[in-house]
Amino acid sequence: MKQRTMVISLLAVFLAGTAVLMLLAAQDTDGRQDAVWVNEAVQSVQMNWDRLENHENQTDLDYVVIDMEGAVRFRTGTGLSESINEAVIHRDTILDIHKGGTVVGKIIIYNVSPQIFGEWKRTVLLVCLAAMASQCIICIGYMIYLQKRIVQPFQKLKGFAERIAGGSLDVPLEMDRKNLFGAFTESFDIMRSELKKARLAEAKANEDKKELVARLSHDIKTPVASIKAVSEVGAALTDDEKLWDNYAQIIRKADQINTLITNLFTAALEELQQLTVTPVDMGSRELKALLDNADYLHRAEIPDIPDCMIYADKLRLQQVFDNIFANSYKYAGTEIVLSASVQKGYLAVSVEDYGGGVSEEELPHIKKKFRRGTNTEGIEGAGLGLYISDYFMQEMKGELDVQNGKKGLKAAVRICLGGVV
Repeated sequence: MKQRTMVISLLAVFLAGTAVLMLLAAQDTDGRQDAVWVNEAVQSVQMNWDRLENHENQTDLDYVVIDMEGAVRFRTGTGLSESINEAVIHRDTILDIHKGGTVVGKIIIYNVSPQIFGEWKRTVLLVCLAAMASQCIICIGYMIYLQKRIVQPFQKLKGFAERIAGGSLDVPLEMDRKNLFGAFTESFDIMRSELKKARLAEAKANEDKKELVARLSHDIKTPVASIKAVSEVGAALTDDEKLWDNYAQIIRKADQINTLITNLFTAALEELQQLTVTPVDMGSRELKALLDNADYLHRAEIPDIPDCMIYADKLRLQQVFDNIFANSYKYAGTEIVLSASVQKGYLAVSVEDYGGGVSEEELPHIKKKFRRGTNTEGIEGAGLGLYISDYFMQEMKGELDVQNGKKGLKAAVRICLGGVV
């Protein structure tokens, strides 16, 4: 609809300008003198030659009367040609004045063609400028519309795609569904939702795997420990060298099995090392955009960020804030208080809600993998958000400190200052 309006507006301006120019072109800009008036002026001057001081101009023409010596005898106004040379240059009409069959002077009738043509040219120029200005205004308005309706949504979509690629699936894509690409962007958010479901299913599977590995390790280690203990007793009581060697072999194999089970359990917790973190020096002003993106429900007022250089991976830092805000949305559902300050080599950004926090017994374990507080019952989640965020901050030489604040849980993200590392 907007495109059609813009095209119709441009076409209307073009047609209006063309019509005005055609009307102006049809106007007569020929400055040729009226023969009747010219003849009347000549006759009047000839009749009043001896008393030109009483002569009156009975026409709309401007003219100058000179005698044969070049002296001006009469003029209708100022700024007119007063000599033959000036008249020739200005292309004025020059006629003889007769008296008794003898030429006694000249009448120089002023040529108004340059004035008429100048006025016509100025009118055409103004029309062209008005048409161009109208077209420019329409084009600028349409560019603003394109910037707001197409460019900015695609920039937002680009940032959304980067966050999805980085694994941040909790923040929805806020987009006007009536937008030109509303259905298109809605498909992206559906994709995010489906990816989140798949990620939760994967996390649940990983948690089940962890529980299975822990249970199996316990179930296997117990009989292996019993076999080892019996073998040690047997080896201590036997005097038969061959039998002692058999017992020793059983003990060694039991130790090997125990080591393999321990390695299997440890490997289940090492998957996080596959996430790469590449911190670089960046300006602290970029944090405002990260916080704006994370607080998509607009429950916090972004504070003034101290101007400094920080050492961070922008994508991973976005994930850290995404995880913290997502946890506050899910488990607290309250307003959020933000603050930022420089503290001993760090830029600290504090995020605190009013949800009451967690119990002191659970607080030391809240950043561990697959660990969630007792207040999370019935709320979807895998217990990985703070664990991953803590890992990211460590890789960026920073810290993530989670404590109970005055009203709720308080997460302090300490970002290492640039040049400190």
